[in-house]
Amino acid sequence: MSDGNVIADLHERWVFGWDRREGDAPFDFRRTFGEFYDFGSPEVRLYDDFDPEHRVAATPDAYGAIWEPAFSNMISAHHAVDDGPHVIANDDLAASTLRFVARIVTPDATTDIRTTTSLVWHRTPEGWRIAREHNSTVVLPAGDLDGRFGD
Repeated sequence: MSDGNVIADLHERWVFGWDRREGDAPFDFRRTFGEFYDFGSPEVRLYDDFDPEHRVAATPDAYGAIWEPAFSNMISAHHAVDDGPHVIANDDLAASTLRFVARIVTPDATTDIRTTTSLVWHRTPEGWRIAREHNSTVVLPAGDLDGRFGD
C-alpha cells in the first residue's frame, strides 16, 4: 500500500476514534489514539477551534486533557466523512485534509457540526504519527444532519 493510502486510512480511522455511544466507558485519549499521535516528539502542535478556550497543545497528553472531560460526559458522538481524505506524502512527511460532519449529544443539547481537519504526519520507527493538527468547525443549524446517522 502506498504511503498516501496508508495516511488516508489512518485519517479516516482517526475520525471514527472520536465516536461515542451511549454507555461507552469513560473516554481515554491515549488508549483511543495511541497509534495516531507522536507521544514522544517535542515538535507536536495540536489545535481545534471547537475548544472554547482555543488552546494549542504541545503534547498529545495535553490535547487529551482538553477533550477527555467533554467526551466522557457525552451521551453520543456520531461522525461521517463528508469529503476526502486528500493526501500529499513524501519520504518522511505527509499532510492530509478531510471534512467530516458530526452529531454530538450531551445531557443539555444536540449539536450538529461540520469540521475541516488538516493533519501533518511524520514517519517514525513505529509508523506514521500526527505531529500537527488543525481543525476548523462550523456549528450547523439544529437538525441539519437529521437522518444522517440513522436517527
